[in-house]
Amino acid sequence: MRIARSLLAACVLALAVVAPAAASTPIDKKLSFTCPFPLIGLQKLDVEVKASFEVPSAPGGTFTTADLAVAVTVPDKSARGLALVGAASIEGTASAGVTLANGPLTLPLALPLTVAKTAVPPSGAFTTRAAGSVPPVQLPNAGKTTLTIGGFSARLTPKKADGSFTGLGSFTSDCTLDAGQDPVLLAFDLGSAPAQYRYAVAGSTAVKALGATAPLTGSLDAGPEFAAVFDKTSADFKVFGFVPGHADLQFTADGPQTGELGGGGFVAHSTFALALPQVTLFGLPVADAGCRASAPVPVDLRTGSGFTLATGGPVTGSYVIPPLTGCGTFTAYLSSLVQGDGNTFALTLTAR
Repeated sequence: MRIARSLLAACVLALAVVAPAAASTPIDKKLSFTCPFPLIGLQKLDVEVKASFEVPSAPGGTFTTADLAVAVTVPDKSARGLALVGAASIEGTASAGVTLANGPLTLPLALPLTVAKTAVPPSGAFTTRAAGSVPPVQLPNAGKTTLTIGGFSARLTPKKADGSFTGLGSFTSDCTLDAGQDPVLLAFDLGSAPAQYRYAVAGSTAVKALGATAPLTGSLDAGPEFAAVFDKTSADFKVFGFVPGHADLQFTADGPQTGELGGGGFVAHSTFALALPQVTLFGLPVADAGCRASAPVPVDLRTGSGFTLATGGPVTGSYVIPPLTGCGTFTAYLSSLVQGDGNTFALTLTAR
Protein backbone atom coordinates (compact mmCIF):
# COMPACT_ATOMS: atom_id res chain seq x y z
CA MET A 1 0.00 0.00 0.00
CA ARG A 2 2.71 2.40 0.96
CA ILE A 3 4.44 1.47 -2.23
CA ALA A 4 1.24 2.07 -4.05
CA ARG A 5 1.07 5.53 -2.66
CA SER A 6 4.63 6.29 -3.51
CA LEU A 7 4.25 5.04 -7.00
CA LEU A 8 1.04 6.90 -7.38
CA ALA A 9 2.64 10.09 -6.25
CA ALA A 10 5.58 9.74 -8.53
CA CYS A 11 3.53 8.92 -11.53
CA VAL A 12 1.21 11.76 -10.82
CA LEU A 13 3.98 14.24 -10.64
CA ALA A 14 5.52 12.88 -13.76
CA LEU A 15 2.36 13.33 -15.64
CA ALA A 16 2.01 16.82 -14.36
CA VAL A 17 5.43 17.91 -15.37
CA VAL A 18 6.33 16.31 -18.63
CA ALA A 19 3.57 16.19 -21.14
CA PRO A 20 5.08 15.87 -24.61
CA ALA A 21 2.13 16.92 -26.67
CA ALA A 22 -0.70 19.37 -26.95
CA ALA A 23 -3.55 20.08 -24.56
CA SER A 24 -5.58 17.20 -23.16
CA THR A 25 -3.06 14.54 -24.19
CA PRO A 26 -3.63 11.26 -22.30
CA ILE A 27 -0.87 9.17 -20.78
CA ASP A 28 -0.91 5.60 -19.44
CA LYS A 29 2.28 4.46 -17.67
CA LYS A 30 2.95 1.11 -15.97
CA LEU A 31 5.85 0.55 -13.56
CA SER A 32 6.83 -1.85 -10.79
CA PHE A 33 8.32 -0.98 -7.40
CA THR A 34 9.64 -3.00 -4.50
CA CYS A 35 8.65 -2.01 -0.95
CA PRO A 36 9.20 -3.50 2.53
CA PHE A 37 6.11 -4.71 4.44
CA PRO A 38 6.06 -5.67 8.12
CA LEU A 39 6.23 -9.42 8.78
CA ILE A 40 6.42 -10.42 5.10
CA GLY A 41 9.42 -8.38 3.94
CA LEU A 42 9.98 -7.01 0.43
CA GLN A 43 7.03 -7.04 -1.98
CA LYS A 44 6.65 -6.03 -5.62
CA LEU A 45 3.77 -3.70 -6.50
CA ASP A 46 2.52 -2.95 -10.02
CA VAL A 47 1.35 0.61 -10.58
CA GLU A 48 -0.66 2.12 -13.43
CA VAL A 49 -0.96 5.87 -13.83
CA LYS A 50 -3.41 7.62 -16.13
CA ALA A 51 -3.78 11.37 -16.62
CA SER A 52 -4.28 14.17 -19.13
CA PHE A 53 -1.84 17.06 -19.32
CA GLU A 54 -0.99 20.29 -21.08
CA VAL A 55 2.54 21.43 -21.88
CA PRO A 56 3.54 24.99 -22.87
CA SER A 57 4.78 25.59 -26.39
CA ALA A 58 7.57 27.94 -25.30
CA PRO A 59 9.82 28.58 -22.29
CA GLY A 60 8.21 30.52 -19.48
CA GLY A 61 4.87 28.69 -19.81
CA THR A 62 3.35 26.27 -17.33
CA PHE A 63 2.10 22.71 -17.55
CA THR A 64 -0.97 21.37 -15.81
CA THR A 65 -2.34 17.91 -15.02
CA ALA A 66 -5.95 16.72 -14.92
CA ASP A 67 -7.96 13.50 -14.71
CA LEU A 68 -5.30 11.79 -12.61
CA ALA A 69 -6.02 8.16 -11.71
CA VAL A 70 -3.44 5.86 -10.06
CA ALA A 71 -4.07 2.17 -9.47
CA VAL A 72 -1.70 -0.05 -7.42
CA THR A 73 -1.93 -3.84 -7.49
CA VAL A 74 -1.03 -5.39 -4.14
CA PRO A 75 0.04 -9.07 -4.46
CA ASP A 76 -1.53 -12.08 -2.74
CA LYS A 77 1.30 -12.47 -0.21
CA SER A 78 0.79 -8.90 1.01
CA ALA A 79 -2.96 -9.45 1.33
CA ARG A 80 -2.41 -12.61 3.37
CA GLY A 81 0.09 -10.85 5.63
CA LEU A 82 -2.35 -7.99 6.32
CA ALA A 83 -5.19 -10.42 6.93
CA LEU A 84 -2.99 -12.34 9.37
CA VAL A 85 -2.95 -9.33 11.71
CA GLY A 86 -6.71 -8.87 11.34
CA ALA A 87 -6.63 -6.04 8.79
CA ALA A 88 -9.95 -5.55 7.00
CA SER A 89 -8.93 -2.30 5.30
CA ILE A 90 -5.92 -0.12 4.65
CA GLU A 91 -5.52 3.63 4.03
CA GLY A 92 -2.90 6.33 4.37
CA THR A 93 -0.73 8.91 2.65
CA ALA A 94 2.32 8.87 0.41
CA SER A 95 5.06 11.18 -0.85
CA ALA A 96 6.77 10.64 -4.17
CA GLY A 97 10.13 12.09 -5.07
CA VAL A 98 10.90 12.97 -8.68
CA THR A 99 13.45 15.15 -10.44
CA LEU A 100 12.44 17.62 -13.11
CA ALA A 101 15.22 18.62 -15.51
CA ASN A 102 14.41 21.56 -17.78
CA GLY A 103 17.49 22.70 -19.69
CA PRO A 104 20.08 23.71 -17.04
CA LEU A 105 17.46 23.60 -14.28
CA THR A 106 17.34 20.52 -12.02
CA LEU A 107 14.41 20.67 -9.64
CA PRO A 108 13.60 18.03 -6.97
CA LEU A 109 9.84 17.75 -6.49
CA ALA A 110 7.67 16.01 -3.90
CA LEU A 111 4.04 15.13 -4.45
CA PRO A 112 1.67 14.29 -1.56
CA LEU A 113 -1.07 11.71 -2.25
CA THR A 114 -3.98 10.30 -0.33
CA VAL A 115 -4.52 6.56 -0.53
CA ALA A 116 -8.25 5.85 -0.39
CA LYS A 117 -9.57 3.41 2.21
CA THR A 118 -9.52 0.00 0.55
CA ALA A 119 -10.92 -3.36 1.70
CA VAL A 120 -8.28 -6.05 2.29
CA PRO A 121 -9.38 -9.55 1.15
CA PRO A 122 -8.35 -12.67 3.11
CA SER A 123 -6.21 -13.66 0.14
CA GLY A 124 -5.56 -12.77 -3.48
CA ALA A 125 -4.24 -9.61 -5.10
CA PHE A 126 -6.25 -6.42 -4.68
CA THR A 127 -6.09 -2.89 -6.07
CA THR A 128 -5.81 0.40 -4.19
CA ARG A 129 -6.38 3.80 -5.70
CA ALA A 130 -4.80 7.13 -4.83
CA ALA A 131 -5.17 10.75 -5.86
CA GLY A 132 -3.64 14.14 -5.22
CA SER A 133 -3.66 17.66 -6.58
CA VAL A 134 -0.82 18.74 -8.85
CA PRO A 135 -0.05 22.48 -8.87
CA PRO A 136 1.01 24.16 -12.14
CA VAL A 137 4.76 24.18 -12.70
CA GLN A 138 6.60 26.79 -14.76
CA LEU A 139 9.17 25.60 -17.30
CA PRO A 140 11.61 28.51 -17.74
CA ASN A 141 14.14 27.05 -20.19
CA ALA A 142 14.24 25.85 -23.76
CA GLY A 143 15.62 22.41 -24.57
CA LYS A 144 15.23 18.85 -23.39
CA THR A 145 12.87 18.43 -20.44
CA THR A 146 12.57 15.19 -18.46
CA LEU A 147 10.83 13.91 -15.37
CA THR A 148 12.64 11.06 -13.60
CA ILE A 149 11.30 8.91 -10.79
CA GLY A 150 13.33 8.68 -7.59
CA GLY A 151 12.39 7.25 -4.21
CA PHE A 152 8.92 6.95 -2.68
CA SER A 153 7.64 6.73 0.84
CA ALA A 154 4.20 5.67 2.08
CA ARG A 155 2.67 5.91 5.54
CA LEU A 156 -0.05 3.25 5.74
CA THR A 157 -2.55 2.26 8.41
CA PRO A 158 -4.30 -1.14 8.32
CA LYS A 159 -7.48 -1.33 10.41
CA LYS A 160 -9.77 -4.07 11.67
CA ALA A 161 -13.41 -4.38 10.63
CA ASP A 162 -14.52 -2.37 13.68
CA GLY A 163 -12.15 0.47 12.76
CA SER A 164 -9.60 -0.24 15.47
CA PHE A 165 -5.89 -0.53 14.79
CA THR A 166 -4.16 -3.84 14.17
CA GLY A 167 -0.99 -4.82 15.96
CA LEU A 168 0.99 -3.15 13.17
CA GLY A 169 -0.36 0.33 13.94
CA SER A 170 0.77 2.72 11.20
CA PHE A 171 3.96 1.85 9.35
CA THR A 172 6.22 3.53 6.81
CA SER A 173 7.42 1.82 3.66
CA ASP A 174 10.17 3.30 1.47
CA CYS A 175 9.95 1.98 -2.06
CA THR A 176 12.41 1.76 -4.95
CA LEU A 177 11.89 1.40 -8.68
CA ASP A 178 12.68 -2.10 -9.89
CA ALA A 179 15.79 -2.45 -12.03
CA GLY A 180 15.57 -2.70 -15.79
CA GLN A 181 12.92 0.00 -16.16
CA ASP A 182 13.31 3.43 -17.67
CA PRO A 183 13.14 5.92 -14.77
CA VAL A 184 12.17 8.74 -17.16
CA LEU A 185 8.40 8.96 -17.15
CA LEU A 186 8.20 11.57 -19.89
CA ALA A 187 10.66 13.55 -21.99
CA PHE A 188 10.26 16.27 -24.61
CA ASP A 189 12.02 19.25 -26.15
CA LEU A 190 10.56 22.56 -25.11
CA GLY A 191 10.73 24.96 -28.05
CA SER A 192 13.19 27.82 -27.94
CA ALA A 193 11.85 31.31 -27.51
CA PRO A 194 11.21 32.88 -30.93
CA ALA A 195 14.19 34.85 -32.20
CA GLN A 196 14.12 38.65 -32.11
CA TYR A 197 15.74 40.24 -35.17
CA ARG A 198 17.11 43.79 -35.05
CA TYR A 199 18.08 45.87 -38.06
CA ALA A 200 19.48 49.27 -38.97
CA VAL A 201 17.40 51.07 -41.60
CA ALA A 202 18.62 53.07 -44.60
CA GLY A 203 16.49 54.11 -47.57
CA SER A 204 13.89 56.65 -48.53
CA THR A 205 10.23 57.56 -48.63
CA ALA A 206 8.57 59.06 -51.69
CA VAL A 207 5.68 61.53 -51.34
CA LYS A 208 3.84 61.21 -54.63
CA ALA A 209 1.83 64.45 -54.54
CA LEU A 210 4.98 66.51 -53.89
CA GLY A 211 7.01 64.59 -56.44
CA ALA A 212 9.71 64.41 -53.75
CA THR A 213 11.82 61.81 -52.04
CA ALA A 214 13.20 62.04 -48.51
CA PRO A 215 16.06 59.91 -47.14
CA LEU A 216 15.21 57.68 -44.18
CA THR A 217 17.32 56.18 -41.41
CA GLY A 218 16.29 54.42 -38.21
CA SER A 219 15.77 50.92 -36.83
CA LEU A 220 13.37 48.01 -37.21
CA ASP A 221 12.78 45.04 -34.91
CA ALA A 222 11.02 41.88 -36.07
CA GLY A 223 10.06 38.75 -34.13
CA PRO A 224 7.88 38.37 -31.06
CA GLU A 225 7.97 42.17 -30.97
CA PHE A 226 7.79 44.44 -34.01
CA ALA A 227 8.88 48.08 -33.95
CA ALA A 228 9.82 50.49 -36.73
CA VAL A 229 11.47 53.75 -35.69
CA PHE A 230 12.39 56.42 -38.26
CA ASP A 231 14.55 59.47 -37.71
CA LYS A 232 13.31 62.93 -38.66
CA THR A 233 13.94 63.71 -42.34
CA SER A 234 13.17 66.35 -44.96
CA ALA A 235 12.34 66.64 -48.63
CA ASP A 236 12.89 69.36 -51.22
CA PHE A 237 10.18 69.91 -53.83
CA LYS A 238 8.93 72.42 -56.38
CA VAL A 239 5.45 73.89 -56.68
CA PHE A 240 4.26 74.58 -60.24
CA GLY A 241 7.61 73.22 -61.35
CA PHE A 242 9.63 76.26 -60.27
CA VAL A 243 8.68 77.45 -56.74
CA PRO A 244 11.24 75.86 -54.37
CA GLY A 245 9.82 74.22 -51.26
CA HIS A 246 11.14 72.30 -48.29
CA ALA A 247 9.28 70.11 -45.77
CA ASP A 248 10.42 68.35 -42.65
CA LEU A 249 8.81 64.92 -42.14
CA GLN A 250 8.55 62.97 -38.91
CA PHE A 251 7.02 59.47 -38.75
CA THR A 252 6.25 58.51 -35.13
CA ALA A 253 4.74 55.21 -34.07
CA ASP A 254 1.06 55.64 -33.16
CA GLY A 255 -0.18 52.61 -31.21
CA PRO A 256 1.02 48.98 -31.06
CA GLN A 257 3.10 47.61 -33.92
CA THR A 258 2.61 43.99 -34.91
CA GLY A 259 3.72 41.58 -37.62
CA GLU A 260 4.33 38.01 -38.73
CA LEU A 261 7.47 36.06 -39.55
CA GLY A 262 7.26 33.54 -42.37
CA GLY A 263 8.96 32.25 -45.48
CA GLY A 264 12.32 33.65 -44.42
CA GLY A 265 10.95 37.20 -44.13
CA PHE A 266 8.19 39.17 -42.44
CA VAL A 267 5.33 41.61 -42.77
CA ALA A 268 5.33 44.43 -40.21
CA HIS A 269 2.07 46.25 -39.52
CA SER A 270 2.75 49.79 -38.29
CA THR A 271 0.66 52.90 -37.79
CA PHE A 272 2.41 56.27 -37.77
CA ALA A 273 1.54 59.79 -36.84
CA LEU A 274 2.98 61.98 -39.63
CA ALA A 275 4.08 65.49 -38.67
CA LEU A 276 5.37 68.30 -40.91
CA PRO A 277 6.81 70.62 -38.23
CA GLN A 278 8.35 72.94 -40.81
CA VAL A 279 7.30 73.76 -44.38
CA THR A 280 8.85 76.59 -46.41
CA LEU A 281 8.25 78.13 -49.83
CA PHE A 282 10.92 80.43 -51.26
CA GLY A 283 12.68 79.84 -47.94
CA LEU A 284 9.82 81.40 -45.98
CA PRO A 285 7.89 79.38 -43.35
CA VAL A 286 4.29 78.74 -44.41
CA ALA A 287 3.18 76.22 -41.74
CA ASP A 288 2.75 76.27 -37.99
CA ALA A 289 4.84 73.87 -35.89
CA GLY A 290 1.75 71.72 -35.23
CA CYS A 291 1.23 70.85 -38.89
CA ARG A 292 0.42 67.16 -39.20
CA ALA A 293 -1.70 64.52 -40.89
CA SER A 294 -5.26 64.61 -39.55
CA ALA A 295 -5.39 60.82 -39.04
CA PRO A 296 -2.95 57.97 -38.38
CA VAL A 297 -1.08 56.55 -41.36
CA PRO A 298 -1.12 52.71 -41.54
CA VAL A 299 1.77 51.02 -43.36
CA ASP A 300 2.57 47.36 -44.08
CA LEU A 301 6.31 46.88 -44.52
CA ARG A 302 7.13 43.70 -46.46
CA THR A 303 10.45 42.00 -47.10
CA GLY A 304 11.43 41.51 -50.72
CA SER A 305 13.53 39.25 -52.93
CA GLY A 306 16.98 38.60 -51.51
CA PHE A 307 15.97 39.31 -47.93
CA THR A 308 17.11 36.98 -45.14
CA LEU A 309 16.24 37.24 -41.48
CA ALA A 310 19.87 36.69 -40.52
CA THR A 311 21.38 39.48 -42.64
CA GLY A 312 18.56 41.76 -43.82
CA GLY A 313 17.77 43.07 -47.28
CA PRO A 314 15.07 45.07 -49.09
CA VAL A 315 11.78 46.09 -47.48
CA THR A 316 8.99 48.08 -49.13
CA GLY A 317 5.62 49.54 -48.24
CA SER A 318 3.02 52.04 -49.39
CA TYR A 319 0.75 54.45 -47.56
CA VAL A 320 -1.91 57.11 -47.92
CA ILE A 321 -1.48 60.62 -46.49
CA PRO A 322 -4.78 62.02 -45.19
CA PRO A 323 -5.62 65.76 -45.25
CA LEU A 324 -3.40 67.94 -43.06
CA THR A 325 -4.46 69.83 -39.96
CA GLY A 326 -2.88 72.33 -37.58
CA CYS A 327 -0.77 74.01 -40.26
CA GLY A 328 -2.19 77.51 -39.79
CA THR A 329 -3.42 79.90 -42.47
CA PHE A 330 -2.26 77.76 -45.36
CA THR A 331 -3.55 74.42 -44.02
CA ALA A 332 -5.95 73.77 -46.92
CA TYR A 333 -3.38 74.72 -49.55
CA LEU A 334 -0.56 72.67 -48.00
CA SER A 335 -2.93 69.74 -47.61
CA SER A 336 -3.67 69.82 -51.33
CA LEU A 337 0.07 69.62 -52.02
CA VAL A 338 0.70 66.59 -49.78
CA GLN A 339 -2.36 64.38 -49.31
CA GLY A 340 -3.12 61.32 -51.42
CA ASP A 341 -2.11 57.73 -52.08
CA GLY A 342 0.82 56.19 -53.91
CA ASN A 343 3.40 57.15 -51.30
CA THR A 344 6.10 54.55 -50.73
CA PHE A 345 8.91 53.30 -48.52
CA ALA A 346 12.01 51.77 -50.14
CA LEU A 347 14.28 50.54 -47.37
CA THR A 348 17.34 48.39 -46.92
CA LEU A 349 17.73 46.61 -43.57
CA THR A 350 21.10 45.55 -42.17
CA ALA A 351 21.27 43.15 -39.24
CA ARG A 352 22.72 44.68 -36.09
